[in-house]
Amino acid sequence: MLFRPTNPISHRLARLAFVAACVSALIVAVSGPLHRFLGVDVDMVISLFRYGFYVAAGAIALALATIVPTRPGDRRRGFVAAFLALVIGAAAAWGPLMLFLQAVGAPRINDVSTDTADPPPLVTTLQMRSDAVTPPAYPGKAVADQQHQAYPDIASIVLPVPPAEAFKKVDAVATAMGWDVVARAPADGRIEAIDTSQWFGFHDDIVVRIRPAGTGSRIDIRSKSRVGRADLGANAHRIRTFTAKLKAL
Repeated sequence: MLFRPTNPISHRLARLAFVAACVSALIVAVSGPLHRFLGVDVDMVISLFRYGFYVAAGAIALALATIVPTRPGDRRRGFVAAFLALVIGAAAAWGPLMLFLQAVGAPRINDVSTDTADPPPLVTTLQMRSDAVTPPAYPGKAVADQQHQAYPDIASIVLPVPPAEAFKKVDAVATAMGWDVVARAPADGRIEAIDTSQWFGFHDDIVVRIRPAGTGSRIDIRSKSRVGRADLGANAHRIRTFTAKLKAL
């Protein structure tokens, strides 16, 4: 026999992998905008995001199983479908996978402060938490202990400048980081802001407190998520980035 016919099972599985990959990409793509623009419940969109990853993983597995049997030559068909399924499935799985890796090792907390004994209180942002699920008060010692164990480097920032100058530096860094600054209170040594995540549109409240410390200033920052029992390390990352930028200014 000069030519071997296409294996119909491999061809169909390759096409199924392609369809599954496209479905997974659609699920992952719409999960964020559904919450950000349409207000769909956060638990529902997180579940969609997770199931999108599962479907993508299944599509990748099918693509890997069929890409060799459908390879070009001998009148085989389905290779393009398997290859596209592999590419699209990997792209769809990338976002959820990165969030999962980000969550590995992160404590199940959603409130991080450089001063856990006397965390800066929410004042202006307290009145803006109509969409919040988490309570505004600092959770207390149990959360502080988890933070200290997971993020021992997060601590108060001391600058060798007076509070008035430190306030200006804090304001400049907050603006540079793209936060929505909602309160500037130089007399109280306080700046408050809201940071919105790019994909899901989650809102996190931020308060920075500036106090005199000898001839310099002590800066404390608190970052609190409005939704979710765990922040996947987002608040700690925000504080570390702020600290690095402030010290470099």
